[in-house]
Amino acid sequence: MASDRTSAFPESEPETELADPMMLQWLGSLGFGVEYVRGGGNTLHFLDGAGEEIPVIDFAGGYGSLILGHNHPDIVRAARDFLDSGSPVLAQGSLQPAASEVAKTLSAIAQREFGASEPYFSVFSNSGAESIEVALKHAEFDRVLALRAVTEEIARHLDEARTAVRDGLAEVTAPAFDALGVVAQDRAAGAAGFERLAAAVRAENARRTARPPLFLALKGSFHGKLVGSVQLTYNAAYREPFAALAPPARFIDVDRPEALRELFERERGTVLDVVVDGGGIAVVERSFPVFGAFFCEVIQGEGGIREMTPEAAREIERACSAAGCPVVVDEIQSGMGRTGAFFASSRIGLRADYYTLAKSLGGGIAKTAVTLVRGRRYRPEFELVHTSTFAKDTFSSTIALRVLELLEADEGRAYRLAREWGERLTAMFTALRGEFPGVVKDVRGAGLMLGLEFHDQSGAQAPQIRAAARAGVFGYAVSGYLLTAHRIRTFPTASAVHTLRFEPSVLLTEAEVSRLGEALRTLCQILRDQDGRAFTGG
Repeated sequence: MASDRTSAFPESEPETELADPMMLQWLGSLGFGVEYVRGGGNTLHFLDGAGEEIPVIDFAGGYGSLILGHNHPDIVRAARDFLDSGSPVLAQGSLQPAASEVAKTLSAIAQREFGASEPYFSVFSNSGAESIEVALKHAEFDRVLALRAVTEEIARHLDEARTAVRDGLAEVTAPAFDALGVVAQDRAAGAAGFERLAAAVRAENARRTARPPLFLALKGSFHGKLVGSVQLTYNAAYREPFAALAPPARFIDVDRPEALRELFERERGTVLDVVVDGGGIAVVERSFPVFGAFFCEVIQGEGGIREMTPEAAREIERACSAAGCPVVVDEIQSGMGRTGAFFASSRIGLRADYYTLAKSLGGGIAKTAVTLVRGRRYRPEFELVHTSTFAKDTFSSTIALRVLELLEADEGRAYRLAREWGERLTAMFTALRGEFPGVVKDVRGAGLMLGLEFHDQSGAQAPQIRAAARAGVFGYAVSGYLLTAHRIRTFPTASAVHTLRFEPSVLLTEAEVSRLGEALRTLCQILRDQDGRAFTGG
């Protein structure tokens, strides 16, 4: 009997796109509607109408995921060798030597770059946003256990004070009752008075410790779009629709890091404790952990390629240390050697309690991420309350290990290349700013994580340029022009759309850099001359 399943889809109806239809339409309107069929190094290829391959130089680099380029032959070989070996990808609840080796290598690199002997433990996940969630959860788990320890210590102190009162060695003092607002008619002597005091202490502490944890981040930050990570992302368009799902973060201005110390002082949490002082029972205040963690990027990616200064890093580290607040450095985009060192934070001397890594860790082939936790902070019990089916799979760990070997090879040649090509690109961008001061506003970044900011064009004479700026898509329109007119691929940063990002691999060539320079110079001429027809391709 013939099936009639296709009757619900008449051939006369147009095919409906079911995967991100609005996004695909938007990409097409800006000139990005091409399918790339082949990639290698910094080059992608798409097919034109005649079926011919058209090469495109890729300076977007998978939003910083391709420090070693598309389909690096050594990484591809490692993937093929693994798959050909028949090794299981998923064998949870067993020894995972590849993941263990990745963890040891990452810890050794951190110890080397930060000049420390303390190890870092690895918690594996599947994406950058998930690595932020891991840091968020581990920091909160650590805070809860620390709070529990404070509560248990206060309970012991109450027991000790109760014994002292019972044995006639101490008596509740009037100031102790005053501290808790116990009125005169409710006060009593001896054991009865103490129990009223103890009940009041427990009730007040329960009220104070019920406040939610306070997580902090920088203005301009981007840490992902999952339930927890989106609360740490500054862009309100991403964050506000989901504000009710998790406690919101407080955002600090990176140009005013002293505000962090002020916030710590203003928001510090205290609980009440009791002490036996001579022959009296006194009530004292003590701190309890209310600050979950401070999250930061030392180079903000989506926020416009903005660097943290060494001075700001020192102030952040001092303030967080004094407040007992752990520091989480998001190295998802800036790490893995992109800035000329494995950790961008090591360049400015910021040592964190947590580091998050992803993107290039998978070599452009695997999806993997790691959260590094400083030894003194690590809670082994976390392994029982946080697990993930696909995290630490053998395939992605094997690929990550090969990526680390390639980055570390030849005494870190990849890091040197990132620095050298970064200096070359920075010099080229700076020269453009000098030649076109009314077009190029700023050049920022380090290594192969660079931003080129254009002046606001919302008042442009050319209607095509003005319309793109006023619609908030100027950077995307510029990127569309570069792709269609020059076969150069890049994108703006998500929260600063007048800034183009450049994050190619270390496999750059002089010809690729020259092509980019020619394309950007032509673009600057078009913007200077307000040639709207050229900007939109006629």
